[in-house]
Amino acid sequence: MELFIYLFAALFSVLNPIGTVPIFVGLTQDDSKKERSRISLWTAINVAIILLISFFVGQYVLAFFGISIDALRIAGGMIIVGSGFSLLSGKFKKTRGINKSVETEIQNRNDIALTPLAMPMLAGPGSISLLIAFYQEHHTTQEIIWSCAAILTVALVIFVILRSSHYLAKILGGSGIVAISRIVGFIVIAIGVQYIVSAIVSIIKGNLM
Repeated sequence: MELFIYLFAALFSVLNPIGTVPIFVGLTQDDSKKERSRISLWTAINVAIILLISFFVGQYVLAFFGISIDALRIAGGMIIVGSGFSLLSGKFKKTRGINKSVETEIQNRNDIALTPLAMPMLAGPGSISLLIAFYQEHHTTQEIIWSCAAILTVALVIFVILRSSHYLAKILGGSGIVAISRIVGFIVIAIGVQYIVSAIVSIIKGNLM
């Protein structure tokens, strides 16, 4: 259960679905309530699929390219820390990976559940590298079950938040969302630093042995 809580909290902080609320509202402002629910559902499903694939297949990608787990932890930690600083300073771009040249196209097409919502806005490099590194340390049958449960629970929470995004935007307002994002940003920085520190300690121990 501790593993479930840790991974859920880490993924929720890195994915930051609360920070996606104003973006989702902007992209779906002309859609019906039924269409928003559909987009929310498929965004959550796509996020779950991307995260599960990263969790199970990521290690083979690392092996193919000859990337060590410590190198991944440092690179992933730097990405996570960078995202955290952006959230904390309030400089996190509203588009979160959306190119300005395709913003109009995004507004005009119906299916935005996969791109840009699921990727790169939610399931980005930070969460993917976090899961790959996590699998290296927790790969027993029981740990895998709890990890999958955490991933699916995060996806469920994403669905609930996106489906309620228009209500949340009215209740929290811009300042409320920014405040929550900055609190989450601090947690994200701590997670990233922890990954970098653990990688450095592992490298030092390896060289001393």
